[in-house]
Amino acid sequence: MLKWDGHTHTRFCYHGSDAAQELYIDRAIELGFQRYTISEHPPLPAGLVPDEKLFAELAMPPEELPAYMDYANEMKRRYEGRIDITVGLELDYLPGQLDFTERIVDEWQQVLEDVVYSVHYLPGVGGTRCIDYTPVDFRTNLLSYYGTIDRLVNEYYDHVEAAIAFAAKLPMRKRLGHINLIEKFRSELPEFDDALIRRRLEGILPLLAESKVGIDVNTAGLRVATCGKPYVPEWFLAECRKRGIECVYGSDSHKPEHVGFGWDWFEAQMRAEA
Repeated sequence: MLKWDGHTHTRFCYHGSDAAQELYIDRAIELGFQRYTISEHPPLPAGLVPDEKLFAELAMPPEELPAYMDYANEMKRRYEGRIDITVGLELDYLPGQLDFTERIVDEWQQVLEDVVYSVHYLPGVGGTRCIDYTPVDFRTNLLSYYGTIDRLVNEYYDHVEAAIAFAAKLPMRKRLGHINLIEKFRSELPEFDDALIRRRLEGILPLLAESKVGIDVNTAGLRVATCGKPYVPEWFLAECRKRGIECVYGSDSHKPEHVGFGWDWFEAQMRAEA
């Protein structure tokens, strides 16, 4: 099994760390990783969310994207022969503004090797809202908008299904980011219906298999006190393996010490009988 961290961030992430990239990659080498994908958040459409302070933290400004791509490619060259660095982005599903994403892909597809395609945003109070900001923001600007957790969960998975359809058309290697991110603040919200989540995920499995979109087996939820589990359920990961859906471990590291976090859990799942 290739030891690969397929979801990581950089100093270009304004809600992460300003640590040098070498600290991340050197840790990956120390832990025995053979491949490491740099997958930063690209710019977002101006005014995407109504909170200007939050918007400034979500992604790099447009003028920094060329510098980021140069930075990632420099790391690829510098570490050649020691670890396989792949240049990527964590793109967002942006309904109504898909052309924004298409322009980024068109401009950079000659060097873009990996895409993690994620659902971070849903319609909410006053416009588009971030689902993984804070529990208070989630309750105030999303839960109040939909009225019930069930309606909110269904809206989220509707977006996930649409994201898979869009990602299927991307010309490079792609995988769906943290499929159960909607559960990030689970312990501070009204009770989730696990049967509903399972039904929605069961419906997503054939879409992934048909589209050749892989899964980011994201362990960051283990670091979040209000979640306490990976963002991919064990049963879902086993079903993905049965169906030949690519399963790529992702630490979702925003600090060097996050690199490799949860790998033992992922390895155990991948070595278990599917």
